[in-house]
Amino acid sequence: MSASNKFHAKSQSRKVSFIKQTLRLITRHGLCAVFFATLLAVPAASAQEVADTIRVRTRVVFMDALVKDKKTGIAISDLKPENFELFDDGQPRTISYFTREGQARKPLAIVMILDLRDDGAGRFLKREEVRKAIVEELAKLPPGDEVAILAINLNSVDDKTAAIRNGKAMWLTDFTRDPAQLDAALARVPALVASAPEVKDVDASKKDEKEPRESNGSLMVSTDTTQSEANNSSETKPKDSSQAKPNDVLETETIKGKNGAVITRTIRKDGSLDVKRVSKDGKVAIQLDNIYDMAGATRDATHLADEKRPNSQAAIIWLSDGIAPIFFEDRDATEQILIKQNAIFNTLTVDMRTLYKFLLPFGQPLIGWTGISLAGSAKRLAQQSGGEAVHVSRVSDYGAGLAKIIGNLTARYSLGFALSEQEKDDGRMHELVVRVKALDAKGKQRKLEVSSRRGYYMPKSDADQAAANK
Repeated sequence: MSASNKFHAKSQSRKVSFIKQTLRLITRHGLCAVFFATLLAVPAASAQEVADTIRVRTRVVFMDALVKDKKTGIAISDLKPENFELFDDGQPRTISYFTREGQARKPLAIVMILDLRDDGAGRFLKREEVRKAIVEELAKLPPGDEVAILAINLNSVDDKTAAIRNGKAMWLTDFTRDPAQLDAALARVPALVASAPEVKDVDASKKDEKEPRESNGSLMVSTDTTQSEANNSSETKPKDSSQAKPNDVLETETIKGKNGAVITRTIRKDGSLDVKRVSKDGKVAIQLDNIYDMAGATRDATHLADEKRPNSQAAIIWLSDGIAPIFFEDRDATEQILIKQNAIFNTLTVDMRTLYKFLLPFGQPLIGWTGISLAGSAKRLAQQSGGEAVHVSRVSDYGAGLAKIIGNLTARYSLGFALSEQEKDDGRMHELVVRVKALDAKGKQRKLEVSSRRGYYMPKSDADQAAANK
C-alpha cells in the first residue's frame, strides 16, 4: 500500500472510531448533549391543506392560510376573496370556497410535545411558574378546542403503564381543555426530568425480559481502503438488530431519500423503535436502536389526532431548545406526513445552553456526513406546514408565545378549489403557492406575508376510493 493510501486509511479509521463513540454516547445519554461533550474532547397565508374531500359530486381541496403584516407580524383579518391568488404547480386555480376569522372553522386538536432533556427545555419546564403560565394560556382555549400532552426524552418514568415506545415517551393527558387536568399533567414534569435512581447490576441471566431495552448506536463502514473495517463488521453490527426474530417486528417503514440513502424504521412488539440509515453506495450504515426522535413523536401525535379527533384541525406544538437530531431523509418523510394529514407544526423554542450555541456551528458539519441534522429541523417543519416558530426566554414569554401560536391557528383564512373528475390521484405532492395583494388607505400595496402549507396530495375520487377498498 502506498504512503498516500496508508494515510487515507488511517484518517478514515480515526473518523470511523470517532463517529462510533459519538453514536454510542448519543443514544445512551441524549442524542445531542453527549455529542457536544464529545466535540469538546476533539481539537395563504398559512395554506394548511385541509386535504379534505367533500364526497358529494365534487372533490374539493381546502387550504388554511395565515396572512400577517410583514412589519408588525400582526394577523390580517379584513381581506376578501379577490385579494387572494392560488397556484397549483404554477397554474392558477379558481377559489371556490372562502371563509375568514370569525366565521365557521374546525375545532383545534392540539398536541403539545415536551422535550424534557434536562440540559434542554426540561431545565425550564421544571419551574412551577413556567408550567403555570402554560396552563393559564391553554385554559383560555375556546369551547371545542382541546389539547393533549406528550412528554419525550424522559429521565425517569413515574407510571410504567402510561409509558410508550419502550419507556421513551409518555402521554401526560389525552385531549382536554380542563384546567385542572392540564395542571395535574404538567405537575408530573419535574419527576420525569429528574434522573432515575441508579439500579444495581443484575446478572444477565436473571434479567427480566420485559425490562426496556437500552439504547445503543453503531456505525458500519466498508470502503476499498478500509478492508479491515469490513472484516470486523460482525463486531460492529448491532446485536439487537442482527439477532431480532421475525415475529418480534410489529411494523417496518422504508424511506428512500432523494440522494439515494435508505432509512428503515422498525417498530417492535415492545414498542421500541430502531432506525437504520444506509448510504446510496451501501458503504456507510448507521443504526440507532431503541430511540425516539422527532419523526416518531410527530407520527404518534398525528395518529392520535386522526384517531381521536378526525373532524378537528390537527396542530402540533413542539417545545424544545431547538436541538432535535434526525436523519435528513426522516425529516423529509415527516414533512410529507404533516402535509398529507393537514397537520400544522409549530415550535416554541427555549434558550439553548451557551455552550451548545458555540459548538453547534462546528458540530453540524462534522457529523453532517452521517446524514444527521442536529438542529433546525423543527423550524423547517413549521415553515413547510404553514406553522409558527416562536422563541421564548422569560417566564412571561411562554404564555405570550402560546397565545401567538394558538391565535394564529384561529386567525386563518380557509380557501378551497374544486378538482375535475379528470384529475386523478397520481401519488405525488402538488406544489401550492398562495399570493395576496391588497391596498392600504393611501392606495399603496400593503406589505404582507403568507404562511401556508407548501403542497397537497390529490384526494381520491369516489370511484378510485371504491376500487382501492376492494
